[in-house]
Amino acid sequence: MKLRTGFFFIGLLVLSCNNSSNEPVTKQDLPIQEKEMKEAISKYPDSVLLKQNLIQYYQDNGSIEMALVETNKALAKDSGDASFWDKKAELYALQDDTSNAINAYEHAISIYPDPQYVMSLGWLYAKTKNSKAIEMGDALLEAKKAHAEKEGMLIKGLYYAATGNTNQALVYFDNALSMDYTFMFAYREKAIVLFNLGKYEEAITVLSKAVTLQNKFDEGYYWIAKCYEKLNNRDNAIKNYKLALLYNPDFIEASDALGKLGIK
Repeated sequence: MKLRTGFFFIGLLVLSCNNSSNEPVTKQDLPIQEKEMKEAISKYPDSVLLKQNLIQYYQDNGSIEMALVETNKALAKDSGDASFWDKKAELYALQDDTSNAINAYEHAISIYPDPQYVMSLGWLYAKTKNSKAIEMGDALLEAKKAHAEKEGMLIKGLYYAATGNTNQALVYFDNALSMDYTFMFAYREKAIVLFNLGKYEEAITVLSKAVTLQNKFDEGYYWIAKCYEKLNNRDNAIKNYKLALLYNPDFIEASDALGKLGIK
C-alpha cells in the first residue's frame, strides 16, 4: 500500500538557497546532478526513464513542486502514460491535496487499471467517505490475479470506519488479517478504531501482536504509547514512543508526543 499516515523526508532541496542575490537561478547554478539529468533529457527527450529519474530526484529531496512541474511536462507530451498520472497522484497526496490526488489516480486507472492504482485510489476514497471505496474494494477482491484480496478488505474496512460503522469496519479488518496475519496496516487500522471507541486495552492487545510479528513496526509502538497515555500509564507511554523513534527517527508525531510529556 502506497499511502500511509505520514510522509517523511531527509533534507530539502531549494535551488536558490545558496544564492544570496535575488537573481533567478540559472542553468549554471544548478546542482551538478540535476544539471546532468536535465541535459540528458534534452538529448533524449523521449526517454521516460530519464524523466522519471528527475522527478524522483526532486521528490527525494523534498522539492514536491518541482517534481510536479516535471510530471506535468511529461504529461503534456504524453497524457496517455498512466505511470505519470500515478506519480502526479502520489505527489499531490504528499501535499495532502486529496482532491487532486483522487483526480490523478482516476486518470491513471482509466488508462490502465493497475491494482496498485486501485489500492491507492480506494484508500483515498475511503478516507474521504466516498462510497466508491466499496467499488474499489470489490474490484480488488474479484481480481484474483492481482492477489490483493486483503487490501480490498482493508479498503472496505477503512470506508466503514470513516463513516462511523465501526462494527462493520472491525469485521473487514479481521477478514484482512485472516487472509494475512502479518498485514500491519490491518492491525493498525483495527487498533485505531478501538482507540477511538475508548477500548485502549483491546487496542494494545492488537498492536502488541503486531509488534511481536514485526518488531520494527514504528506505528505500532506509537499507537501503543497513545493508548497508555489514555490509561494514565506515563512510563509505558514514554517507553513506546521511544521505541517508535528508535525504528523511525523521523517520526515527528512520536517526537512531539514525548516533548509534551517533558522528554527531550
